[in-house]
Amino acid sequence: MAAVTAVMRAHQILLTRVEKVLKPFGLTFARFELLALLSFTGSGALPMAKAGARLQVHPTSVTSAVDRLEQAGLASRKRHPTDGRTVLVEITDAGRELVPVAAEALNSEVFSRPGFSRHDLAALTDILTRFRLEAGDFEKPGRLEG
Repeated sequence: MAAVTAVMRAHQILLTRVEKVLKPFGLTFARFELLALLSFTGSGALPMAKAGARLQVHPTSVTSAVDRLEQAGLASRKRHPTDGRTVLVEITDAGRELVPVAAEALNSEVFSRPGFSRHDLAALTDILTRFRLEAGDFEKPGRLEG
């Protein structure tokens, strides 16, 4: 129980730090993650369902994030060109400009100094990566199926 409680509390502390850095940009971490994901795609657009799957969030969370990003002029919705049933979320030019600026703020103010020694950080990363791998959160790099 102590380990799980400690991880949950650490998550809350780190998320609070991240949200504080993103607030001046008008972003939450969830909205930043969606914008960053869109900025990594070649076209800058993804079906909303695929964005939710990649971010591992509920469809209503994607809808809420897109609503807010649209209001801020950072993303827009459009119909898929060949599948009228599919709605795409697309990053705008303003969104593309904001992602690297917000990412740099996160890197300099949170990610580059998480509060652990290099040794502890490496050990923690190893433990959490193994936990996520065993939980099926991602595939081991280089692992072939079949």
